[in-house]
Amino acid sequence: MNDKPIILKRPELRRYLVPINTAATQQLFTDCLIIGAGVAGLRAAIEAASRGCEVVLVCKRTLEDSNTWNAQGGIASVLGSDDTFASHIEDTLTTGCSINDRNTVEQVVKDGPELVRELLKWGAEFDKQKDGSIAITFEGGHSHARVAHALGDNTGKAIAQALLNKVRQFDNITIVENFYTIDLITNDEAGCIGVIGQNAKGAMEIIWAKTTILATGGAGRLYRETTNPEVATADGHAMAIRAGALMRDMEFMQFHPTTLYIAGASRALITETLRGEGAILRDINNYAFMADYHKDAELAPRDIASRAIHTQMLKTGATHVFLDIRHFDKEHFAKRFPLISEIVTSFDIDISKDLIPVRPSAHYMIGGVKTDMLARTNIANLLACGEVASTGLHGANRLGSNSLLEGLVFGRIAGRLAAEQGGRNGTSLKKFRCDIPKSDRSRLDTVDVLNSLRSLMWRNVGITRQEKPLAEAQEIISFWQRYVLDKVFDSPPGWECQNMLTVCQMMAKAAEARTESRGVHFRSDFPEENDIKFKTHIEFA
Repeated sequence: MNDKPIILKRPELRRYLVPINTAATQQLFTDCLIIGAGVAGLRAAIEAASRGCEVVLVCKRTLEDSNTWNAQGGIASVLGSDDTFASHIEDTLTTGCSINDRNTVEQVVKDGPELVRELLKWGAEFDKQKDGSIAITFEGGHSHARVAHALGDNTGKAIAQALLNKVRQFDNITIVENFYTIDLITNDEAGCIGVIGQNAKGAMEIIWAKTTILATGGAGRLYRETTNPEVATADGHAMAIRAGALMRDMEFMQFHPTTLYIAGASRALITETLRGEGAILRDINNYAFMADYHKDAELAPRDIASRAIHTQMLKTGATHVFLDIRHFDKEHFAKRFPLISEIVTSFDIDISKDLIPVRPSAHYMIGGVKTDMLARTNIANLLACGEVASTGLHGANRLGSNSLLEGLVFGRIAGRLAAEQGGRNGTSLKKFRCDIPKSDRSRLDTVDVLNSLRSLMWRNVGITRQEKPLAEAQEIISFWQRYVLDKVFDSPPGWECQNMLTVCQMMAKAAEARTESRGVHFRSDFPEENDIKFKTHIEFA
């Protein structure tokens, strides 16, 4: 791998989205502020609090609104007697197309079993085998059965509930729901010193912190078709960009191969564990096509499966393909996959005789804030973990079920470092004021912009990419930015629109710069990997 990254110029942006006047704003003080209540944020809170830190954990909406809570498939870890760390490491590196950070991969994989068993001790309801051990199954890209699942296909919810129950045992953790974090506050003396946001009452509030941990999750809502909840609007990515954080791998968005496709209905994820346990992908002509695209057929890595489905849809002129589980035992299916069983039943799909219509959707943001192995960013006292971070674990493509594992590992690392830093990073807080001049440009309707933006991203920066559409996307986004980024909004929809425009532009620019195909980034005009030039990362500095 080329150790020298490709550097792109970061965008010139207004530093803060809203005016700041510390003298007239409600304020709160803490040792450690954690933004986000998914697996990474919750695990960080537990670790920091257990080491004596005063922790404030804020989330955009409720504790249930996270990608973690919605995760179906499972968590990957070496739990089987025939599995090895070396095998899990190799699978992760292979899927990541050789631009993973090997040291990070080794650390995450080796820490995995301990942290999964810790969850079990804390009450996570993992499905068990007859001998009482944690049940494990196959997923695409894994050479061994190593994916643990809980409550059938409600793994994320089970893990989040166990972590929340543990969090609530600490008197030194304060949870604040419905707090929209607008911006990180920084200064030259101490780096990140806190945030400004809007609380549940609609008032501006500043939270000062000795250490801030960014665990805001993903960016799936940048696309028209996505598995992500409404909160996944890349807020953490955007606030880090405005604060001057190094961003890496922004071209790599993973698309999940199978989400339920019914016109007019929201997209529901259909876990790939179904394919791991024998489901077959068929096109509208009933042809089982996956063997045409990969030797592992239905067990191919996610990027290959998504492109295969997309290509087959184009070949047949269809809006979707089908998942065939007619050969499954209906009663076993209802017990093993209760959430999916409930979803398909609600649409009058009888799995014993009907096929399930599916198509790919944006699922997991691989790119994000560049961190080291201690979760540190280039900004002092700002840590990042989970989906918002680029740790080097995933490379160019995430191995299925490695994300919950990464959140646990780096959440613990970030929480530990926050506690170790303690009061050493304190800075004298002075009165601070930032005014923003009023814009004289016309105001665009942010709802219209967002709908158009999400369609543009799906069309031009989606599963398959080309130079001209990528350039066109940047031109159109730049136009919207001129009329949106200069405004001062007073509610989340406006700030979300500003954040999404900022991140989408960066993604399109990185995708245009990587003139090769690697992992989840596929350029039909450059369909091969180019190891000489691109066996490395693209960063914005």
